[in-house]
Amino acid sequence: MPAKLSVNVNKIALLRNARPGEVPSVVELSRLALDAGAHGITVHPRPDARHVRPSDVDALAELLASPEYAGRELNIEGNPLDLSHGDHLMPILRRVRPDQATLVPDAPDQATSDHGFALDRPAVVAELRPIVDELCGLGCRVSVFVDPEPEVAARAVDAGAQRVELYTESYARAYAGVERDDITQRFADTARAAVAVGLGVNAGHDLNLDNLAWFVRHVAAVAEVSIGHALIADALRHGMADAVAAYLGATTTVK
Repeated sequence: MPAKLSVNVNKIALLRNARPGEVPSVVELSRLALDAGAHGITVHPRPDARHVRPSDVDALAELLASPEYAGRELNIEGNPLDLSHGDHLMPILRRVRPDQATLVPDAPDQATSDHGFALDRPAVVAELRPIVDELCGLGCRVSVFVDPEPEVAARAVDAGAQRVELYTESYARAYAGVERDDITQRFADTARAAVAVGLGVNAGHDLNLDNLAWFVRHVAAVAEVSIGHALIADALRHGMADAVAAYLGATTTVK
């Protein structure tokens, strides 16, 4: 099966926040992405509301609950372990009950996520387990952000997660260089290790139209990719519908 595409709309909200008002509309551009065939919408609400706000999350949850988008998914990302994130994130997850919660170990002052959970540390797994159990009880599928380390990714099952999300920034950096094949193999091995213990595999960070097709062709276990920055930049050039179509085309490359 081709990897599903979830469109991260944080950068739409970032542009909206530059001026008072609701232009551009996070909901309407999300609707355009869904109408163009995107399988879901991803948001990462941060405590400082630098882009997506809690009100955006509620509006997107309402949009995705409408019958016309049956089967499409809302994915909410965030760090439940950091105090400021935890106090902010968990109430949103409890209220919205998204289809998927992706747990990411970023700090409040980070510009973007830059590492996965250290699941080789039992204390980290022990911290995550009750949170994951609660989210599963709310009906969420839980994915844990991980680096391309097979032994570490497989430990997500000990935290109770159903999926891992591979942090693909190192792949994106290596894509145009001589290390591409070695790095790709590392991701393929990590995905294989996750699948071997019953986990699903997602991927995201710095994937774009240049490197996406190669990735999903060689890391065949990937069920879903979450793409925001590059896709929104391409949407500014080509329009949201054409950008989504191009990314969907890249995920359906013959393996």
